[in-house]
Amino acid sequence: MTSPARRQAIRYGPSADQEGDLLLPDAPRPAVVCLLHGGFWRMPWSRDQMTPVAEDLASRGVAVWNLEYRRLGVPGAGWPGTMEDVASGMEHLAHLAAEGVPLDLDRIAVAGHSAGGHLALWVAGRNRRSRIRVRLAVGLAPISDLAGALETGVGGNVVEELMGGTPSQYPERYQAASPRQMLPLAVSQLILHGTDDDAVPVALSRGYARAAAAAGDAVELVELPGAGHMEFLDPASEAHAILRDRLLARVA
Repeated sequence: MTSPARRQAIRYGPSADQEGDLLLPDAPRPAVVCLLHGGFWRMPWSRDQMTPVAEDLASRGVAVWNLEYRRLGVPGAGWPGTMEDVASGMEHLAHLAAEGVPLDLDRIAVAGHSAGGHLALWVAGRNRRSRIRVRLAVGLAPISDLAGALETGVGGNVVEELMGGTPSQYPERYQAASPRQMLPLAVSQLILHGTDDDAVPVALSRGYARAAAAAGDAVELVELPGAGHMEFLDPASEAHAILRDRLLARVA
C-alpha cells in the first residue's frame, strides 16, 4: 500500500449534486478508477456509500474519482439528467488533467454498484462519443437491463420513474439508456454478482453477460456463491477483494 491519498471535493457542474471526490495517491500519473454508487438512482443515497471502497483503492496506488450525480427527488434527475451528469463528470477528468492534475487518462476504469452499475456500463458504452476512453467497465450487481428490471419488479417502479415511462411509451429512451439494448459496448467488462442477491437478482447479470458475449463484447461474469447485494460496499469483504484484485490487475 501507498501512503493515504489526498482527497478533494471538486465540482463538475453548477448543481450541488454535480460534484465528486478525487482521491490522489502519492504516485506519478496513476491510473484512474471512477466509482458510481447505487441506491436505485434515488435520494438520499450518495457517494458516501463508496468512500471506504474509494479509500482502499486509492491506498493501493490508483486515483479514484468518486462521482455524485442528480438523483430522483431533486430537480433535473431522471432521464436524461442523471445520465448526462455521469457523462459530464467523466469528461471532467480531461479538464483536470489539462489543469495539471497528474492522471493517466490512458488507464481509466469505471465501476458502479447496483444502479451505479447501470451508469458505469452506460457511460462506458459512450466511448466513441467521449474524450475519455474507458478501458474497463465493472458492474457490481448492476441493473444492466432496464426493461428486464422493470418487468421483474427490481426496485418497484423506480425504472419507470427514472425513464419517465415504460419501454412501450419511450422505446428510444430505453435504447439509449439501457446497457442491454446498447450492446455491443465495445469495451471490456467485468460483472460481479452474488447468488443470494435479493435486491437485483443474479439472473439479470446472467442474461446480460450472455447477450454481451453474443454481441461480441469481452465480458466476464463472476458469480459469488452466497453473497448478497451490499457486500461490495465493505472493503474487508471477499466481494471487494475480488473486485480490487481484478481491477488493479487490469488498470494499475
